Amino acid sequence: MASFERIVLVDDNEADNVYHEIMIRRAGFTGEVLVFECGADALAFLQADPLDLPTRLFLDINMPLMDGFEFARQATPLLADKPTFVVVMLTSSDASQDRQRASEMPVIQDFVTKPLTVERARELLQDPE
Repeated sequence: MASFERIVLVDDNEADNVYHEIMIRRAGFTGEVLVFECGADALAFLQADPLDLPTRLFLDINMPLMDGFEFARQATPLLADKPTFVVVMLTSSDASQDRQRASEMPVIQDFVTKPLTVERARELLQDPE
């Protein structure tokens, strides 16, 4: 299992958050799972947190007020020198333009289309290469 100690889920859909936490737990993750249903709340958390725990953050694109891309843009300065903080776009979008835009943002290391499966969660919980 990975050396990640914390998972952060950022998605405005409560059912998706519950489901994804179940998949993450079934994949063997036993660490802390934090859930934010609003990008602004997740950003405030990052600004207040020392960001010293190895963390995997799963980020949805389509959220009200602050979408996933805006969240990533604002989080970039906070996470730029944090190699143990890995951001994965976890979204219902499979649009090529969304994939392209995510690939152009250095803070986003992966793009995954929902729903998250146990197998995919296991892969994502491995240490980044």
